[in-house]
Amino acid sequence: MSATATRSVVHDTFVLERSYAASPEKVFAAFADPAKKRRWFVDAGGNHIDSYEQDFREGGFERVRLRFKEGMPVSGLACATDTLYQAIQPGRTIVFAATMAIAGRIISATQVTIELIPDGAGTNMILTHQAAFFEGSDGPERRRMGWTHLLGALAAELAS
Repeated sequence: MSATATRSVVHDTFVLERSYAASPEKVFAAFADPAKKRRWFVDAGGNHIDSYEQDFREGGFERVRLRFKEGMPVSGLACATDTLYQAIQPGRTIVFAATMAIAGRIISATQVTIELIPDGAGTNMILTHQAAFFEGSDGPERRRMGWTHLLGALAAELAS
């Protein structure tokens, strides 16, 4: 491979912690139930959704196909996210790996661990995001901002 064809990779890990006034079972259900997950995870961004599928089980998958809304740097481009659920402990832990592609080109590969810890009547959630970002990707800061937005949408879902 020539030097001009070499792709750079940026590795990053971040941890986000949130407290929710909902039981671990209710928080877990917001990830496990396809209708709930679609509302806070897929529809919350205002993008045009082409398709959403979820088979929530160990070895199962999640597929999101969308086109970015107007006003974004990648406005109108197709985005595909393919997820594989690796480990699931009901009410406690979800581990998944995912790739994201924009306009057919993979921009990142991630592993995410969700830990749900009972706290009285509520839940403390720890999200650990580990990723390799390739050239042309959104990068670590934008991904952290994206997950921060998503966890806010999750809070709204749990409050409804």
